[in-house]
Amino acid sequence: MSRVYNFSAGPAMLPESVMRRAAEEMLDWQGTGMSVMEMSHRGKAYVSIAERAEADLRELLNIPDNYRVLFLQGGATGQFSAVPMNLLRGANRADYVYTGSWSKKAISEAKKFCQVNVAASGEPDLMHVPEFSEWQLADDAAYVHITPNETISGVEFTWTPEVGDKPLVADMSSNLLSRPLDVSKFGLIYAGAQKNIGPAGVTLVIVRDDLLGGAMAQTPTVWDYKQQADADSMLNTPATYPLYIAGLVFQWLKELGGLEKMAEINQRKAQKLYSAIDNSSFYSNPVAPENRSWMNVPFVLADSSLDAKFLEEAQAVGLTTLKGHRSVGGMRASIYNAMPEAGVDRLIEFMADFEKRNG
Repeated sequence: MSRVYNFSAGPAMLPESVMRRAAEEMLDWQGTGMSVMEMSHRGKAYVSIAERAEADLRELLNIPDNYRVLFLQGGATGQFSAVPMNLLRGANRADYVYTGSWSKKAISEAKKFCQVNVAASGEPDLMHVPEFSEWQLADDAAYVHITPNETISGVEFTWTPEVGDKPLVADMSSNLLSRPLDVSKFGLIYAGAQKNIGPAGVTLVIVRDDLLGGAMAQTPTVWDYKQQADADSMLNTPATYPLYIAGLVFQWLKELGGLEKMAEINQRKAQKLYSAIDNSSFYSNPVAPENRSWMNVPFVLADSSLDAKFLEEAQAVGLTTLKGHRSVGGMRASIYNAMPEAGVDRLIEFMADFEKRNG
């Protein structure tokens, strides 16, 4: 069976070279006679894997020395609770910006721990990022939370808000590592791995040193950033194999030329696909052009009765997982780092042919 172009929003494609290397090392990692998934997480072999993964990630993102990198579990959903438990630090309010489904979930969880001030909202359509001039930040808020890329609707921040002394917190699950990033503008960044980082199971947290400590007394140990940092993310057994794969992805990115090169490729892929949509009367994208995501490209057909046919025929030619999220409908092409440009080109060719035959 030949591999397909998988446009899933997550778990998503992994680079083929990473998959092949993992296959070669499956039974015997570098002469140890065992698979990475069989190793003790405290043994020298595995510790070396974890240390290199962190070092490579720090290099890719140019992470300042006063930030800690944590490899946790529980996904971004777990961080929806961990963030207020760690960052409220005696306060009873936090600012959140509502731009789509995932920021809505983050707001819902935060309300269990504090009062949430929705400082800005993309309502009523949730197809744009509100201008910073519209934001109403609360003076007594402990932090400001944003979701820079809404995976479901394909809405993305193209700028980083300046929020003064308050820590800026970002759920970057679907766009971290897609381009260079100034980590120093954030107090905390978190991301589920299953988009651009690696397989599901690892949750990345990058947190500034001064935000460690001060967690709520009832915070479970595994969600306490300081305790996790002090234990090098090994308070409990980490997701060893997913972290190993993430480390291979970091190496792949470095070999490619780093995040500057990755950004060039990602921007080109997105521009091609949006251009094909915009130059068609058969397809359309509902997102404000200035907030269109590089990573998740939703589109609808002029005749929704053709949706099932579109998906069936796309599947038949190796273009899979294009169905839009159930809450939005239509189609969605997630074109994360590992989606080769050839996959986007093939999708555009199929879309043009489908339109010719059905438009």
